Amino acid sequence: MSAPQPQGVLYVASGKKYILAAMRSAQSVRQHCPPLPIHLFADYQNYDFKFDSTPEPFSSLVQIDQPHRRSKVEYLAQTPFERTLYLDSDTRLNTDILSMFALLERFDIALAHAHWRNHPITARQWTTALPDAFPQFNSGVILYRRNPATLQLLTDWQAAFESAQFAQDQITLRELLWQSDVRIATLPPEYNVRFIKYHYLWSKAEAHTKIFHLQKYHDGPFWFVKTWVKRIARALLKILHLKPPSKKKTAE
Repeated sequence: MSAPQPQGVLYVASGKKYILAAMRSAQSVRQHCPPLPIHLFADYQNYDFKFDSTPEPFSSLVQIDQPHRRSKVEYLAQTPFERTLYLDSDTRLNTDILSMFALLERFDIALAHAHWRNHPITARQWTTALPDAFPQFNSGVILYRRNPATLQLLTDWQAAFESAQFAQDQITLRELLWQSDVRIATLPPEYNVRFIKYHYLWSKAEAHTKIFHLQKYHDGPFWFVKTWVKRIARALLKILHLKPPSKKKTAE
């Protein structure tokens, strides 16, 4: 790849479903931050995409080898930007976020805390017991500088993820951040809104959603109605002192 560009947005996607989702997310970047270049690492040549004729909505693309669900741990260090905003494919910008990059004048990396901090999987340990006051960071929105310390962290993360054999990548990332000397900025929750309830419950004086990060974006246009019907039903069951059907959940 050519010399790194100053700053831009990065996606890593494997599988047609996630490439399409990354395209929709990238379109929101185009809408709110038109100057930002957008790069995609993906196995797009395995599907019927027409990126050879035009890369839109991306600025550049690179085919990835041996794709898997967590391919991002292998490609974040290969960013073509000096300052990178990595976004999962199930994200949407809700406003201009260019001011985020100013964080990297003082910090090496910036992430928001994982929302499900009390979930057993989210609190799971790798090799070291860590204090609850240093919870997992969500890895779906990562702002980082291309410098030796950060690139080493990302390289170590790839190796740790492969050796630890956890399904979730954030377990190893948490411990590596704890051990690292990188300067960490904690993003406010509005930069990584994992549950739609926050968007509607915040007052104007509290916060305004900057980046949506909602898994249900993969599930089509009716996810919002389905989600809230279920929540209202569960609330009514709780009021009536009835137990809702049990459902096993996993955390990212």
